[in-house]
Parts: sequence; C-alpha cells; structure tokens
Amino acid sequence: QVQLVESGGGLVQAGSSLRLSCAASGRTLSSYAMGWFRQAPGQERLFVAAISRSGGTAYADSVKGQFAISRDNAKNTVYLQMNSLKPEDTAVYYCAADLTIGLPTTPAKYDYWGQGTQVTVSS
Repeated sequence: QVQLVESGGGLVQAGSSLRLSCAASGRTLSSYAMGWFRQAPGQERLFVAAISRSGGTAYADSVKGQFAISRDNAKNTVYLQMNSLKPEDTAVYYCAADLTIGLPTTPAKYDYWGQGTQVTVSS
C-alpha cells in the first residue's frame, strides 16, 4: 500500500505558476502509474495529467501546453508544474497512484489517493 501527500497549492493571481508535489511513502513510486485530478465545488473529479511507470505522459486537452507532469523516483515524488494559471484552474488537486503498466486517465482506475491541495487563482 502507498500513502500520498500533496503540497504546493495556494492562492495566486492569474498568469502565475505553481508546482504541486505528491510525496509517496510505503512503497516505491516507480511501481505505479501516477495521475493528477482536480475537483471544483459541485463538480465531478476530472483528469488533469498522468505519467506511466516508463515516463509516458497524457494530459487533458484543457491543460495541454500549460501543465507538465514529471516524476522523480529517487525522491518518491511526482510533480505538476502549472503555468499561466487561469481562474478556471481553481480546484482541489489530487494525486493518485495505480499499479499498472498503462496510463490511466479515469479516477476509477486508480487505487490510492492523496487528501488534495487547494489551488485558487484570482482574476
């Protein structure tokens, strides 16, 4: 089993950047595909980005070219670099882990979740 803890969220102005981190403990991160999801109030949890065990990546159309997911297996940490933030990026951001060789993009595919970190972008 793996435990995930997100950090790096906060309140920023539109156009700013943030880097979210997801630190894993309990098992080595290299065994997992990792994903980032976000959930705004009253809305469903939506896919943002994913990275496979081999380093392949996938992004939601809404964040392509704006966000970048990466992983540092030596630090057991996954990152989400978010640039040119917009008010519509405001949400709670969750990281998730799945024991798969694929690149899952739906919440149901993931077995482990962090508690989330709030990102608020003001206009």
